[in-house]
This record gives sequence, C-alpha cells and structure tokens, in this order.
Amino acid sequence: MSRVFNFSAGPAMLPEAVMRQAAEEMLDWQGTGMSVMEMSHRGKAYVSIAEKAEADLRALLQIPDNYKVLFLQGGATGQFSAIPMNLLRGGKRADYIYTGQWSKKAIAEAKKFCEVNVAASGEPDMMHVPPQSQWQLSDDAAYVHFTPNETISGVEFHWLPDVGDKPLVADMSSTLLSRPIDVSRYGLIYAGAQKNIGPAGVTLVIVREDLLGEAMPQTPTVWDYQQQVDADSMLNTPATYPLYIAGLVFQWLKDLGGLEAMAEINHRKAQKLYDAIDASPFYSNPVDPQARSWMNVPFVLADDGLDKLFLEEAEAAGLTTLKGHRSVGGMRASIYNAMPEAGVDRLVEFMADFERRNG
Repeated sequence: MSRVFNFSAGPAMLPEAVMRQAAEEMLDWQGTGMSVMEMSHRGKAYVSIAEKAEADLRALLQIPDNYKVLFLQGGATGQFSAIPMNLLRGGKRADYIYTGQWSKKAIAEAKKFCEVNVAASGEPDMMHVPPQSQWQLSDDAAYVHFTPNETISGVEFHWLPDVGDKPLVADMSSTLLSRPIDVSRYGLIYAGAQKNIGPAGVTLVIVREDLLGEAMPQTPTVWDYQQQVDADSMLNTPATYPLYIAGLVFQWLKDLGGLEAMAEINHRKAQKLYDAIDASPFYSNPVDPQARSWMNVPFVLADDGLDKLFLEEAEAAGLTTLKGHRSVGGMRASIYNAMPEAGVDRLVEFMADFERRNG
C-alpha cells in the first residue's frame, strides 16, 4: 500500500526518512539488542538519546544558555494549568490574548488559578489578529499569553507582540520548528509534539531560568518546572519512544539545512495553496490575508453541497484528512514540516480538476 498525503491537523505526518530510520532501529538500536521502547530511561543508551535530542534542539533554535529545555507529558492542555501554577509567582493576574479555540481553552484553565484579563480579542469574527494598538495590558500581570497560530481557524500572528518587561508566553504547538524564532524574546514557549516535532506524547517547554523556583505550593510535582529541571525531565518515566522520534526529526531538520531552509519550503507551500484558492471563485479562505497561517489552511467551496463529494474524491486520490473542524466547516489542509511540497502540488492539481468537473 502506498503512503497517502496526510493533511491532518495532528497527529500529523512525520518525515519519511525519520520513519524509515525508526523502522530499521525498531528491534535493535545501534547494537544494544533492544528497542528504544524497551530501554531504561536511566540507562546509558537512552540518556545519550535524550541528551542528543536536547543538544540538537538547542542548536536548531539557538536557545540561549539561560533557558532550560523540558520534555514533559500531558500535551499543551496540561501546560494551560502548569503555566499559571509556575509563573504567577505570587501575582494575582495574567493577561491573555483571545484569537481562537486554543487560546480560549488556555484562558478557561488559567481562570482556575488567577484573574484573567483578556487584553485583546479577535471577536466578533475570530478570523483576524487584533492589532497591538487595541491591546489593554495590565500593569500588574505576571505574564502575557498568546497563541501564535490557531490550528482550527488558521489564524496566525506574523509579528511578535511587545509586552515590555512582562514574560511573554507562547503556545507554539503548531508552529515551533517551522521557521527560525528569537527565543530570547520569550519567557516561556511550549508545544505539543504532534505537529512539527514528533508523535503525540511529548510536550516541549522552553523556559527562562529566572522564571523558575516559585511554583504555587499546591503545584503537583510533575508540573513543577524547577523540579523537572532538577531531574532532567525524568522526574517520572518520560515518553521515551516519542522523544527518540523527536530527536530523529531534529536531526532531519539539521540535515535539511536548519530552520532557515525549512522556512523557505513552508512559505512556498503555503503560498502555492493560497494562490490556488484566491485565483478561483470556486474556493475561498475566510481568514484576514494579513493573518493567514502557514501551517493550517482552511477553505470553503462556493457550494457546500459539494463538500462530501470533494472529500470522498480527495481521499480516493490519496489526499486524506481534509475535512475542516466542525466549528468552521469546509476543508482544512494542515501543511506542517513533514508535508512534502509534492503533496501541496497534488492538492492544488486536484482542486483545479474538481472545479473543472463541478464548477
């Protein structure tokens, strides 16, 4: 059976080269006679895997020495609670920017721990990024949280907020490693792995050292960043195999030429798809053109009665998981790092052919 082009929003495609290497090493990792899944997380072999993964990630993102890297579990959803528990540091308020479903969920969790000031909102349409001139930041906020890319609606920040001396916290689950970023501009970055990093199971946290050590007394041990730092992310048994795969992805990115090379590919992929949508009266994208996501491209048909046929024929053509989120409808093509340019080309060709036959 040939592999399909999987446009899922997550878990998403993994690079074929990574999958092939993992398959070759499945039963015997580098002469150890065992799979990575069978290794003790405290054994020399596995520790070397974890150490290389962190070193490669630091190199890719050029992470400054005063930032700690954690490989945790619980997904970005777990971090919605861990962040206020660790970063309020005696404060009573945090600022959040509301731009879609994932920032909405983060706000709901934060309200369990502090007063949340929604400093800006994409309402009423939730299809744009509110300009910073409209933000109402609090003087006493412990941190400012935003979601650079909303996977469901395909809304993305293409600029970095200026929040003064407040720690800037970013949920980068769907954008991290898709392009270079300046880590030093953030207090904390977190991301679920299942978009651009690896398989579901690992949650990446990059946190500035001065924000550690003042977790709420009731913070569960596994959510206490300082305790996880002290234990090298192995306070409990980590997600060993997903972290191993993430390490292979980091090496794949390095071999590709790093994040600068990845950014060029991702920009080209997104532009091809948006150009195809914009050139046709048959398709449309509801997002403000200044806030269109590189990673998640929703689009609707002029006649939504054709949605089912479009999805059926696309799947038959090897283009899968294109159904839009139930809250938005239509279609959504998620084109993360591992989606090859050929996959986007195939989708564009299919869309043109479908329009010729049904437009």
